[in-house]
Amino acid sequence: MSTTSLVLKQDGLGRVRTPAARREELLAEFSRSGLSGARFATLAGVNYQTFMSWVHKQNRRSGRAVSAQRPPRFVEVMAPPVAEPPLPLIIELAAGITLHLHHANQVPLAGELLRNLARPC
Repeated sequence: MSTTSLVLKQDGLGRVRTPAARREELLAEFSRSGLSGARFATLAGVNYQTFMSWVHKQNRRSGRAVSAQRPPRFVEVMAPPVAEPPLPLIIELAAGITLHLHHANQVPLAGELLRNLARPC
């Protein structure tokens, strides 16, 4: 947005009257900005409802839909199905000891535990 100062006139109710040239300039900047209407209106110091009425009037004059003017903000993406994790290997020992192995790299640890349990105390 330009940083030049501009004196804006107000009507009898205190509403700011934006000159047509400034409106067109703001609309052109908005179409290049990629910002949402609310964010742009805030940055430009314009009431959001007023700004959006300018956008809709411009779109009606040019014969284009609002959605055709701007790229969509959300796009549907289909993720590949997630494979279910393999079932754990369950080893049940005497005295109520149960080992649940969820990954192959746990097998050496389980083997070491079983060897240590087999040793006499």
